[in-house]
Amino acid sequence: MTAVKQDQRSLHTSVFSGEERVVALHQVERDDWKSSRIALTATLPMKEIEEGPWSDVAVVAVLTEKATNTRTTAVLRRQGEGGAEWAGRIRLRRADHRSQAELSVTVVATVDGVAGRVIGTSEEKWTVDLTARTPVRRSELQVDEVDFADGPHEWLRAFKDAPWLVETSGDLPTVHVNTGFEGISELLNSGGGPLERGIRDMLAAQIATDVWTAVFHSAVSDLELDADGNPEWPGGWRDAVLNGMLSDVLPGMSGIDALNEIHARRGESSGWNELQPRINYAAARRAKVARNLGTALRVLDMSQRENKA
Repeated sequence: MTAVKQDQRSLHTSVFSGEERVVALHQVERDDWKSSRIALTATLPMKEIEEGPWSDVAVVAVLTEKATNTRTTAVLRRQGEGGAEWAGRIRLRRADHRSQAELSVTVVATVDGVAGRVIGTSEEKWTVDLTARTPVRRSELQVDEVDFADGPHEWLRAFKDAPWLVETSGDLPTVHVNTGFEGISELLNSGGGPLERGIRDMLAAQIATDVWTAVFHSAVSDLELDADGNPEWPGGWRDAVLNGMLSDVLPGMSGIDALNEIHARRGESSGWNELQPRINYAAARRAKVARNLGTALRVLDMSQRENKA
């Protein structure tokens, strides 16, 4: 999907951002609106579409929100004879949504006599945010600094000896940092000299590794299946996690092939276990462990040399 446009007769251009891929609909010129029509254009690789083993190709815009289990579709029409662009509008009804909806494009066709088979999806998804005044993509991670032993979260008291904990059950993954663990909060929020910064960055990289590992496992364990039993690409932060890690977990595969493979392997204990080193490696890469460790070791070596001099 290459562009999303608003109906300029009713909305100002400031409500959407092509760079952020976000449409912000909170109080768009009035706070009593009930529905909005979003115009969009999708550009397809027509050579692949025309040469593939399928027929009756159709392009559909899909607007979904998991929080309300809402799914709205609209058919896009081809622009011009033999053109690669398909355009149309999709209506968002405010009462059907709570917070954020995801807008994507799906290409379907008849394959081997079976109609409605998915043969492609948009590379980039847009977020339609009903609670945002400006079109800026929200953070996909929350950090909660709290005393596990005496803080407001009673469930964390069972983990009072842990320096941090990653939770993936909410709308966004959350890293709970235990302020009751002596020194950790001060170190993470400190400036200090090169040695202290090196230690801080190593600690942050370790926390980030735990985060990437946890959110990856959560993303692949929460996949939804289509009518044929194949996994569907998720939305929200799970989309970012899989896009960021699957190429390292299953190198050489396309995104959708890797998603199918990861889903199949989860059903096979041996195949899933064999992937754990790749998952750990992918998490460490995303957390930049090697770079932070290398920097810390160089700083430590320099500090020791200076002490000996």
